[in-house]
Amino acid sequence: MGGDFGPRSIVQASIACLSATPSLHLTLVGQPSLLEELIASHPAVDRVRLTITAASETIGMDEKPAQALRGKPDSSMRVALELLRDGKVQACVSAGNTGALMALSRHVLKTLPGIDRPAMVAAIPTQRGYCQLLDLGANVDCSAEHLLQFAVMGSVAAEALGVVRPRVALLNIGTEDIKGNQQVKLAASLLQGARGLNYIGFVEGDGLYRGEADVVVCDGFVGNILLKSSEGLATMIAARIEALFRQNMASRLVGALALPLMRRLQADLAPARHNGASFLGLQGIVVKSHGSAGVQGFQSAIQRALIEIQENLPQRLHGRLEDLLP
Repeated sequence: MGGDFGPRSIVQASIACLSATPSLHLTLVGQPSLLEELIASHPAVDRVRLTITAASETIGMDEKPAQALRGKPDSSMRVALELLRDGKVQACVSAGNTGALMALSRHVLKTLPGIDRPAMVAAIPTQRGYCQLLDLGANVDCSAEHLLQFAVMGSVAAEALGVVRPRVALLNIGTEDIKGNQQVKLAASLLQGARGLNYIGFVEGDGLYRGEADVVVCDGFVGNILLKSSEGLATMIAARIEALFRQNMASRLVGALALPLMRRLQADLAPARHNGASFLGLQGIVVKSHGSAGVQGFQSAIQRALIEIQENLPQRLHGRLEDLLP
């Protein structure tokens, strides 16, 4: 029921994913009358694979996590997480209030042994492919120990996506050992001593986009700013290029020749294609979609959840944490 576009966008994305993935089953959690009305405009949908679970309450995007945790026992977000906890579904995807989703996830699902705080992770496009960046906003204030846990979880997540011996780095204002605040320096010393972790040192923001690391670790304050700045930059560059090609007839002719390449580049860098941040460290798969994500963006979030189901990510994390954490 959450997100800037509400259930209309989520229903459309769900039906598109069902069409693309015959093995997929989806449960929409929320107000049945509204959801049934939206589904009715898609008469060809397979209702065996698309079901509805009722929830009478919704959580506003501006509500405090504590209010959502204590005051709304029948919110769509909580009911969805309880379905996951009870084994009735294999993952939960939400475009709702991030703070509330994190608080409810920790309360309903609990964290894996050895993990103090879950972290949000998403794939960032680089010159060499993709980099897993975490934390993206779930934990604004982090200790060095939390950053170590994020590094371990990010490394295992990258392995699940096919990266062999992922290169793990700490995001910093320089690559020299003397650079950074005390938190980052302490985290570096912990990572250097972590067995089985391919820690390569510090990386700067430009190094992230050059693909110098497969996993980049930072606190949620820095990570959220970096993520949203990156999305805004990608959108701005695409708009600027499009405007240049429309300036005059010569520009339009050049633009027509370059159009196929530009569309490919725009598709590769579009924020919607990379939408979906996973909450690593929980005893279950939870994916947070951008609140501003449209149909394509929410489809990407569902696809991320599907990958994590196929890779059995929470169990893989649980199996590796004892080996990698001190």
